[in-house]
This record gives sequence, C-alpha cells and structure tokens, in this order.
Amino acid sequence: MAQNYYNVLGVSKNATQDEIKKAFRKQAKRYHPDANPNDPQAEERFKEINEAYETLGDPEKRRQYDLFGHDYARQGAGSPPPGYSGAGGINPEDLQDILNSFMNFGRTSQRGRGPLRGQDIEQPVQISLYEAYHGTERILNKGNRQLRVSIPAGATDGTRVRVAGEGGLGANGGMAGDLYLVVELAEDPQFKRDGYDLTVDVNIDMFTAMLGGEVQVPTLGRPLKLKIPAGTQSGRKFRLAGKGMPSIKGSPGDLYARINITVPERLTPEQRRLVEQLRDSFNRS
Repeated sequence: MAQNYYNVLGVSKNATQDEIKKAFRKQAKRYHPDANPNDPQAEERFKEINEAYETLGDPEKRRQYDLFGHDYARQGAGSPPPGYSGAGGINPEDLQDILNSFMNFGRTSQRGRGPLRGQDIEQPVQISLYEAYHGTERILNKGNRQLRVSIPAGATDGTRVRVAGEGGLGANGGMAGDLYLVVELAEDPQFKRDGYDLTVDVNIDMFTAMLGGEVQVPTLGRPLKLKIPAGTQSGRKFRLAGKGMPSIKGSPGDLYARINITVPERLTPEQRRLVEQLRDSFNRS
C-alpha cells in the first residue's frame, strides 16, 4: 500500500506550500544517496520523498490528491504547471538546491585539473535539555560502520558538531568533506530555558511563605537548598548564580527558582477554626 504523501514529508495535511517545500528540502538532503552511500534503504526513501513532493509541491495535483488519494491521476489531474520538469515533476530550482549540497558538478570536465574536496553535509540531531547540560553521544550508522559522536555539554540550538572526513566523497583523489551534526534542543517539561538561563517552579506551603524556611530546588544536577525569607510572595524569583546551563565558550547561565505558594485543599473543622482565628487577627491589626 502506497504511503501517505504527507507522512512521507513529515507535514500535516494543512501545511502551507512553503512548509511542504522546506520539508522536502530537509528530507531530501538527509536521504540523498551521496549522503548515504551503501544504504539502499536511504535511496528508496529518497525516491519516495521525490514522488511525494512531485504531487504535494504542485497545488493543483495536491488538490486532486486530497480528493482522490493515490488514484488522483486517473481522475483527470492536470498536466504539470509551468516551471516543473517532465522528469519526476520536481521543480528544477528545488532539485538543484539538493544536488548542490552533495555533488561536485562537472567532475568529468575537472579530471586532470587536480583533486576536488567533497561537499560538507549537515544532519539534524535532537537532544534533551538534560543531555545538553551533561553532554551526550550519538551513534551514527554509515554503511557498514558505526560512528560514535560526542556532543559537548553546553550545546544549544544550532550548535554544529564536526565529524571530519565523513561528508561527501571527493573527486580526483580529493579529500572527503565533513559531516556536521546540527543540534536541535527539545523542550523540557520542568525547566524553561532562556539562552543559558533556566527557570524552575518551586512549590512552598503558606506557612513557609509567611514564616520563612528552607526548601530544595531541583536542578539538572544535584538539588540545591534555598533559604526562603519570611513574607515571600507567590511568583517571586530567586537567582542561583551559575547554576543554569553550561556554555561551550563562556560562563554558565543562572537558575531562577520561581516560588509558587500552595494551600491545603481540605481542612478539618479544627483547622478551619484556627485559620479563621489567624485571619481575624490580621484584620484586627
């Protein structure tokens, strides 16, 4: 059964044409045969991506596909619009962008003119905030080899990790290009990130807020103790200098503990009486 073209490109059915185009370029670069030599599955995936974009990249073909599915061509889908090639229906400009990322065109004409270095290749890699804090590794399969790549602590969105000599093949005896893993940092459910600074919510009871006390603050490493002064209000932030995200090149960020005051959901009759007495005492003062 043919795969859903939207799933092949990794976009929703409501994606814009620009989003479809960007998804095609990203997927095609990832699975291009030059980036995956000796991997027949990647080559087959590359063909599926081209087939999907041939349809979804053309608004009229896409409309027909949405109506009739993979049988849309039998329902009278129109011919390719101007600007599309007859071979596969891919816009030549889009295909050229992909090919330029992996191939040195004109290699045949360059023979005898000296070695040509292979193209550099970029590949996205997603890591968690915890992995970014401590550093991590990824294992890449390249043909029949496995590459173990270290991602340093402090990596953030857009950090490029170079793997020398693992890019596109060179020509005329030239060196291979490099592979760059481009880090994408996943959102964390507990810590909110702003650059190298982190913010975490810390719950305290109303008595600690009124009288002061000590609480534990979670971090991406060991928990820290924080002194809460009497009269602390909900929403107040306490700065823990240097306890945020590490930085590859500079100083670490800060951690901000944001106070959230909690109250009991249920009270016994005696507790309610005591709380009311406390309330009344404040009203009299």
